[in-house]
Amino acid sequence: MTKVVKFGGTSLASAEQFKKVKEIITAESSRRFVVPSAPGKRFSNDTKVTDMLYGCYDLAAKGKDFSSEFDAIKERYYGIINDLGLDLSLEKEFETIKACFIGKAGRDYAASRGEYLNGIVLAKYLGYNFVDAADVIYFNDQGQFDSARTNEVLPQRLATLDNAVIPGFYGSMPNDTIKTFSRGGSDVTGSIVAAAVNADLYENWTDVSGFLVCDPRIIDNPQPITTITYKELRELSYMGAGVLHEDAIFPVRKAGIPINIKNTNKPEDMGTMIVESTSQKPAFTITGIAGKKGFTVVNIEKDMMNAELGFGRRVLEVFEKNGICFEHMPSGIDTMSVVVHQAEFAPKEQEIMSGLHRNCHPDTIDIETDLALIAVVGRAMKSNRGTAGRIFSALAHAHVNVKMIDQGSSELNIIIGVNEADFESAMKAIYTIFVDTQL
Repeated sequence: MTKVVKFGGTSLASAEQFKKVKEIITAESSRRFVVPSAPGKRFSNDTKVTDMLYGCYDLAAKGKDFSSEFDAIKERYYGIINDLGLDLSLEKEFETIKACFIGKAGRDYAASRGEYLNGIVLAKYLGYNFVDAADVIYFNDQGQFDSARTNEVLPQRLATLDNAVIPGFYGSMPNDTIKTFSRGGSDVTGSIVAAAVNADLYENWTDVSGFLVCDPRIIDNPQPITTITYKELRELSYMGAGVLHEDAIFPVRKAGIPINIKNTNKPEDMGTMIVESTSQKPAFTITGIAGKKGFTVVNIEKDMMNAELGFGRRVLEVFEKNGICFEHMPSGIDTMSVVVHQAEFAPKEQEIMSGLHRNCHPDTIDIETDLALIAVVGRAMKSNRGTAGRIFSALAHAHVNVKMIDQGSSELNIIIGVNEADFESAMKAIYTIFVDTQL
């Protein structure tokens, strides 16, 4: 059996955490390939190494003195090295990094050094091989992940090794410059490595015991999710459930590899198993609830629009020309609503309004701002009658006005739009009726 294990920043924030990680890895010989993040926060007011690197590089790029900030980064790593009693020097690496900062190697390069250095330290501590992600993870000239080249090189390289530490978060472009995934991208690296070695399981270790039914900042002690499908996770991750980077699903899903979200500080906890499909019934009708604020709805009205060929295409063409992606598009016979991110829409509001009038000749256009979207997700929803009714009943009792409803034909999720002021009340009402009372 082969497992790929990824450890997040809080799991590797200090020497104490490194010791926990080693104990977890050495507990099973199947944990052969390890993907580390950069050191995260040791305490609430601490600074992540990635953010330290960004700040340090920004000073260097402006030609300012960054020596004290750079020394603080060195102290973080040498603090871990010394506390672990390792015979390891990173001076050559730090000299190279400093020179590249002065030479303005780029913010992606700067950020990636957190994982790079942590990978070297962890490999030394474990006695594992170190494989630089820049040598095996590739991006194309446009900065997009190059799966074809990566899937050719990475499996061949790892097939020759009994074990390896591969830093997360970054790879290289054809011109050998460093390119990073978006924040949280070490999850993606772990998924890519798992697919490359055809792992039996991808373990993603973090500081929580898996996914929860709802955000614990809104609901006190929400119930855990023991098993969730890729489709359900995709819906929840997109709507703000941030335990796992949403793009980390795709490489392992294609290879049929399950993901287990585990807690480094509570390794005995079951965590959440993410699978392609399952016969296991969820504990509740819904699997999870997630939501985001900051949306705008553009409501377009025109008599007989349903009979006007190409009307929807012309509407979306205006948003496309202005570089705006739409999130949802509920519609009626004479109405169409386009839901977009408020921050992206606001600067181009009047250009879009003018474009819609020119392209579509609507009767009226109305804009509503400060909308929050809530996704109620669950594979059991389609086999339980009255799910939508219970949602709207709960919201009505909580005095929450529903501004928008959108449900996919798969019956996997229901999207509800409410005023931002009602966001927390709506989440609590939905959680209560499906989890606390289970009506």
